[in-house]
Amino acid sequence: MLTDLDLDSLWEYRSSYIRPDDFDSFWDATLAEARSLELKVEAVPVDTPLQTLDVYDVTFSGFGGDRIRAWLRTPRGASGLPAVVQYHGYGSNRGTAVENLTWASSGFAHLQVEVRDQRGGAGFMTRGIADRDTYFYRRVFTDCVRAVDAVRELGSPQVAVIGNSQGGGVALAVAGLVPDLAAVHTQAPFLCDFRRALNVCGRLPYTELTTYIAENRRSDIFPTLSYFDGVGFAARAVAPAWFSIGLMDDIVPPSTVFGAYHAYAGPRQIQVWEHSAHEAGGSDDLDIALDAFRSRLLEMP
Repeated sequence: MLTDLDLDSLWEYRSSYIRPDDFDSFWDATLAEARSLELKVEAVPVDTPLQTLDVYDVTFSGFGGDRIRAWLRTPRGASGLPAVVQYHGYGSNRGTAVENLTWASSGFAHLQVEVRDQRGGAGFMTRGIADRDTYFYRRVFTDCVRAVDAVRELGSPQVAVIGNSQGGGVALAVAGLVPDLAAVHTQAPFLCDFRRALNVCGRLPYTELTTYIAENRRSDIFPTLSYFDGVGFAARAVAPAWFSIGLMDDIVPPSTVFGAYHAYAGPRQIQVWEHSAHEAGGSDDLDIALDAFRSRLLEMP
């Protein structure tokens, strides 16, 4: 069943989100502070049974100099390749060294980033939410921008970003904070159009926020959230972008994705899966991303 507006209404929908006047300066200052610290990229080869790929255990300095981890996978013996930086869903992690081999097997350097503190568990939506400076996602988005810096330092000047759910929201944020990305693919992006999401979504993780509001008798979290809303980042993003959403998604309301899509400043496409839920197009979306990134990064003269 539909969980939100019908498709015709989604094409007409526009988010009511208002970007703070100091949104740009807040993020410029946040990233400048992070980049004032040495990145300290380390890439340690990992012994695996894989015959065609090299795998590296990567660490680099993110927000506040905290060490962030990622897997780097490349075709065996290759260097200087275009890179795909991938971000995972809420409460997940980077997986094992021999998982998620598609991108490296397709000729890319693939950096699978692990979001800080998220090897299981919950409660991240409200962590530090009393102030924009202490909010959890200020750290996450900064870490994930620094992941782009790290893969470039490792020899990949051309970079695309991709993610699903939370990872899709992170990819959208990074697209708004790194102006020279080659491409973006965001599947069912979470962390967009917060006011709308909290009004229509009754599933975790968004209900972490509605529960916080109810239990604390306070709704003053929206000024903080306004600095972390994907609609705001979309308005800054210029890289070609591919969006995807399932109209039966009850975790990420489709209207919130369309809110970000309509605000997106660069070239954009959206794939709508009318009878899919949070998985959106699943492997079909991966095919779309592979074709798009191949044409943008591997086949460019």
